[in-house]
Amino acid sequence: MADPLRYTPSVTTRPVPALRGSFITLEGPEGSGKTSHAEALRARLTDAGFAVTLTREPGGTPTGERIRTILLHPGTAESPAAHPDPRTEALLFDAARAQLVAEVINPALARGEVVVCARFADSTLAYQGYGAGAPLDALRTLERFATDGLRPDLTILLDLPPELGLARKSADETTRFEAGFDLAFHERVRAGFLALAEAEPDRFAVIDASAPFDDVFDTITATVADRLPELSAVRGRPREAAADEPSAPPVRISR
Repeated sequence: MADPLRYTPSVTTRPVPALRGSFITLEGPEGSGKTSHAEALRARLTDAGFAVTLTREPGGTPTGERIRTILLHPGTAESPAAHPDPRTEALLFDAARAQLVAEVINPALARGEVVVCARFADSTLAYQGYGAGAPLDALRTLERFATDGLRPDLTILLDLPPELGLARKSADETTRFEAGFDLAFHERVRAGFLALAEAEPDRFAVIDASAPFDDVFDTITATVADRLPELSAVRGRPREAAADEPSAPPVRISR
């Protein structure tokens, strides 16, 4: 099965203003639709005339993709992947994150683009902190070092019960976190995400991800338009282009 975010960043070629761009992250438990909605949001923003960089965590750079394999590969039935200590996991996630911020996110924001990222630092707090028990204060210190203080302008939390999300994952989408952790772990992760959202209501928007895909996506675009007025053109579904109207510039995908 092709991975829609395997090659990143994907960037539109249209001119952009000389202003800092907007940074949007999508978070949530397993199976909540982060990757699919990030792809759809990139397409909608592009149709609305914005230059967009789409990326993901862990990954998004050659270094990050190698770390991703270490962190997520489930192993085999005969030889399942080992569980690193939560501190090791956090260090690896933040190593990939530091490279992504330096190589992809900050340069795109400096070009005035919209950056859409499937997962960011909140996932480390939810999984390694609330889920696995690593100290949250230490994780936040590590986050600040890895990101150089970068914070999303808007975080969309796609929330749903973990049993529903895990049931959505196909065999070829299974990572070490689905294969090797019990339901109680994923319930703690979900509770952690909700606690983070409650603590930062100005940054987070919690959306029920158990609804049909189109309904969830309409809520996402409405939220982006409401929370980030500079992106208000993303609201609603794009009109059909006239037959003689030039098509949008092609998306340039680089490794």
